[in-house]
Amino acid sequence: MQLNLTPLEARILGALVEKELSTPEYYPLTLNSLVAACNQKNNRDPVLQLATSEIEAALATLQYDKQLVGTFSGVGSRVLKYTHRLLETLAVDTPELAVLCELLVRGPQTPGELRGRTARLHTFASPAEVRRVLDALAARRPDPYVVELPRAPGSKENRFAHALGDAPPATAPPPHKTAPSPMVAVVATADNPRIRELEQRIADLEAQIAALRKDGPAR
Repeated sequence: MQLNLTPLEARILGALVEKELSTPEYYPLTLNSLVAACNQKNNRDPVLQLATSEIEAALATLQYDKQLVGTFSGVGSRVLKYTHRLLETLAVDTPELAVLCELLVRGPQTPGELRGRTARLHTFASPAEVRRVLDALAARRPDPYVVELPRAPGSKENRFAHALGDAPPATAPPPHKTAPSPMVAVVATADNPRIRELEQRIADLEAQIAALRKDGPAR
């Protein structure tokens, strides 16, 4: 299913799901609570500073155009509260929803990272169990809910990203390679006389400091 979420819409839906699963006593969320959830500094990547007006505009699209958000008002209360409709729309279970939530609020992650970060939402017995959920989400048709990304340099696991909106970068761009300057090339050579001279000076200074400490403070 193509939801075509913008990054802001993904953050809003992820925040709603997170609060439903982690603190159900405070769910649905008021607008102020939702703004705080979208802008919180922990469990978010990237950390954002969204204005209330930005979130209100995105909520209108999610509610009226995409039917992914609903509103709720308690008896005798005029304060609107917001709920998500991902369970019904995507036909997912709680483990799948927990994984999607983390991908929505934190971006691409490995199964190992997801296992630890979803602990407050749902308990997975092992990274392999997370991987099974990811594989099931990736196998959804006609459109997968997650995609597997190429392994980043130095990483032991492939990362996964949600496929509910703007496509993430396939992998982190390689560092820009530039030719070393002449000075860098000189000091980078271990056999360079200047390196040996500096090493000797450091050794002499360390010996002097050690001798001063041994003799104690002057009286």
